[in-house]
Amino acid sequence: MPRHDRQLALIALLQGGGLHRAEDMAAALGVSVRTIYRDLDRLAAAGVPVAGVRGQGYAAQAEVTLPPLDLTLTELEALHLGLAVVGEAGDGALAAAAETLWAKIDAHLADDGGGAAAIWAQALAAPGAGARALRHLPAIRAALKARQKLALALAGGTRLVVRPLELSYWGRRWLLVVWSEGEDMFRTLDPTAITELQVLPQLFVDEPGRSLADFRKG
Repeated sequence: MPRHDRQLALIALLQGGGLHRAEDMAAALGVSVRTIYRDLDRLAAAGVPVAGVRGQGYAAQAEVTLPPLDLTLTELEALHLGLAVVGEAGDGALAAAAETLWAKIDAHLADDGGGAAAIWAQALAAPGAGARALRHLPAIRAALKARQKLALALAGGTRLVVRPLELSYWGRRWLLVVWSEGEDMFRTLDPTAITELQVLPQLFVDEPGRSLADFRKG
């Protein structure tokens, strides 16, 4: 049984009422007692309220239990960005809850081993970075769709005219791939470093050496 499925089954056992000994849970799930202890430690680290004493038994009772959900990467981006905004709301309790929810999501993605886990493992931005990027995302997305150039001012005073090629989200961090007109080169920008943004009326088309495909070729 994959670790993710085993941990879901373990949570179901723990929420079934009463205390459950590690030996009994190991027998029910067909694994070793040591594996059960490791899973219990992982669940506790992810914020699952596991209570108990070795040798006596364990139980867990979450206030709200959700069934397993299948999310698209875009839905996951929206969830993480929303948590970043909540983290800056000034409410200590909500900020703390957002951080524990971060941990739960990250823990399950780490166990998943799929594409989402690989993406989330790339980087962890500083707290609030997602919220700071939020104000520019609608304009960037619109320019990407319409193939319009952007005039940007970056922190530090740098000004660029760019062709936006790709906006992606990596482990709580947004990355914008552009072709910089004045520098005649590709750049990867952090939207949180953009202090001013203007969508220009000029359109662009792919040209040899300046397309996203060329950027990916390295």
